[in-house]
Amino acid sequence: MSVKCARLGGLAAKGKRNPPDSHACDEPQRFVCIACGRGIADCDKSPKGGGMPMPELATAPARQTPGGFLRFLRSAAIFFRGFVENPAMVASVVPSSQATIDAMLAKVDWDRCRLFVEYGPGVGTFTTRILDLLPPNGRLIAIDTNPRFIDFLKKTIDDPRFEPVLGSAADVESIVRAAGHSHADYVISGLPFTALPPEVAEGIVDATYSVLRDGGAFMTYQFMPTAHDLTAARFDRTDRGLALLNIPPCVLAWGWKDADALAQREAAE
Repeated sequence: MSVKCARLGGLAAKGKRNPPDSHACDEPQRFVCIACGRGIADCDKSPKGGGMPMPELATAPARQTPGGFLRFLRSAAIFFRGFVENPAMVASVVPSSQATIDAMLAKVDWDRCRLFVEYGPGVGTFTTRILDLLPPNGRLIAIDTNPRFIDFLKKTIDDPRFEPVLGSAADVESIVRAAGHSHADYVISGLPFTALPPEVAEGIVDATYSVLRDGGAFMTYQFMPTAHDLTAARFDRTDRGLALLNIPPCVLAWGWKDADALAQREAAE
């Protein structure tokens, strides 16, 4: 099996991402740790033989996006405007760091992922990375209540696997059914749960649990532990992490829908 470089294809001469089957990057190829997504040489948590090649992307559909600096300027302007117009819902003037993105997505089993759902994609900071890793037959649905963000994503991401939806995360079950799916494999949320009314926040978490397949996960990254606490109260088991290389640092949470764990907990009670 060929091994892609750590930067997933490198950078083209004019600032655009190369197609997945090219390798213009001069960075040495390396293996990554299954547990954390970092290089084996950088990780002390990987068991012997625990590395795996970076995901092979050569057969993924081509994703066309405006290149480099121009897209960065446009996305920064859109993101800042969204923050000014509704700071409670955008929550931060700075998008998530690459370290946060990599840590959040490290637990995803991409080989089994057919439908990924994202709440609050904003300008696509997580979205583009998810599409890089999503298999060719996978699909990503991004749900946002801000029409400015949805319009930006439609204009800047051209990928047959991607569907931006103007709507509420509370309606995720009907949105997923309308897309022709019965369940989602993973759901990631950038919503500021601390700014939502408690009944709305709980309703979103309940709807997310219902739409996930058994073995699927609900992932959140927040500056406060609210989302983690809501997830822990509804899901069968949870994992927690902390992203220090983020401005500001944020709490990472993974809630797993695990029928076996639920049955064991109910039996114990």
